[in-house]
Amino acid sequence: MAMLLSTILNGVDYRLIKGKLGVRVASIENDSRKVTSGSLFVAIKGQQSDGHDYIFRACEQGASCVVVDRTMNRFTDEELIENSKDYETTIIEMADTRVAVAIICAQFYGHPEDRLDLVGVTGTKGKTTTTFMINEILSRDNNKTGLIGTVCNIVNGEKHKSARTTPESLDIYRLLNDMAVKKTDSCVMEVSSHGLKFNRVHGLRFDVGCFTNFFEDHIGPNDHPDLDDYFQSKLRLFDNSRIAVINSDCAEADRVFEYASKKCTVYTYGLSSRSDCYAEDIRVSVRNGKVGSEFKLISPWYEGEVFVSLPGEFNVYNALCAICTAGVLKIDFDVVREALSEVFVPGRMQPVPNKLGVSILVDYAHNAGSLQSALESIRPYCEGKIISVFGCGGNRSKVRRPEMGEVSGRYSDLTIITSDNPRDEKPDDIINDIVEGMKKTEGKFEIEPDRRQAIKKAVKLAHPGDTILIAGKGHEDYQEFENGHKIYFEDAVVASEVITEMEENL
Repeated sequence: MAMLLSTILNGVDYRLIKGKLGVRVASIENDSRKVTSGSLFVAIKGQQSDGHDYIFRACEQGASCVVVDRTMNRFTDEELIENSKDYETTIIEMADTRVAVAIICAQFYGHPEDRLDLVGVTGTKGKTTTTFMINEILSRDNNKTGLIGTVCNIVNGEKHKSARTTPESLDIYRLLNDMAVKKTDSCVMEVSSHGLKFNRVHGLRFDVGCFTNFFEDHIGPNDHPDLDDYFQSKLRLFDNSRIAVINSDCAEADRVFEYASKKCTVYTYGLSSRSDCYAEDIRVSVRNGKVGSEFKLISPWYEGEVFVSLPGEFNVYNALCAICTAGVLKIDFDVVREALSEVFVPGRMQPVPNKLGVSILVDYAHNAGSLQSALESIRPYCEGKIISVFGCGGNRSKVRRPEMGEVSGRYSDLTIITSDNPRDEKPDDIINDIVEGMKKTEGKFEIEPDRRQAIKKAVKLAHPGDTILIAGKGHEDYQEFENGHKIYFEDAVVASEVITEMEENL
């Protein structure tokens, strides 16, 4: 596949610094190490490195074109021309290369986003579970589906490892193009605040844009500077959505509705009749060995009983969001009910099978709000004690640590505080921050910095009827330490190994 640069730039605002527009482009890259002959290299300034430092490496490796940012002050035009004079590389300037790469990819791949239904889900909590629910519904409606998100990326049933919740726009367009080529009907995407703020989804047209909830999170030097920036970033989802689906019970619902209603048609969901789609008479329920919730649904599209195979009120909210989306997309109610009764989400209230009589769940809850929701959802099903195991990530918001400690102290019978991706911080320092919150409660706790040993301790201390919640990492399969060093570590796998050891000794 190769395309004329002039075709790619048709209708695009740019300034030619050097070269000609008749060159052919064989691929788009934003990583100079991946540049080969005929590549178009887009230089993007990131948090860790600046792509403009690698312009001439890209030229040397055969780039047919390099795109630089207008705000770049690394080189003058004269320096760009002089230092690339030995290479037949065209150099152009665009106002914002993060936006530019999205525009260029859309042109290069022939706007694959227009060839399938696109659903975007944003919010502090529930993005992953909600996208899996929607994907399950669409799949059971004989759709060829795709999913882009935290746990994995899925193209027509094939799973691929995911590097981040919302990939860079270049990777998004590659995935969407792969889906379009394989005749995919629809794609469900987790849209993070970073994905919106840094224009990773620039230009994408969402048939449905969903807003699950809003809590304080991702505030820090490498995230959002303050809560308003975080909130405003999420609202950008509705700038290019045809229909908005909003949780009317979340604290910021009125502000979200006010913004979205100026952009598109809005439907709301919640637990009262003030919402378009709502649930009432919610009951704890077990069907075919699956623990979940049952409720009566009232909506513009469907009415009747629904069972969700994931426990907790928050999963009722996630299901309502998925139901609204299904209603908008005109999917049959029987399909919706069947999908929700059997949906499974890796690392989200994921059960770990055992013969010890103990319920062991792995969940991604990594902030105070999600941890509280998880613990509250467990309590109705728990015959004995709740034992929670969690830590907090290094190089992330320090506010989160005492908050999570306080929540666990109030809602768990015993907490084992451990490590969770300490990165460049000392695990003991992070644990001490958590303990400060724990001390505000009368909750019992123990400290075990080694996460494997912490899980092992929880299993050993548990009795039949108890529930263990291993929180914070969910589906993640690594532990990250200083200088980016990673080791393989998956909570569900480690728990299974510990269980096997104990079962062998029964």
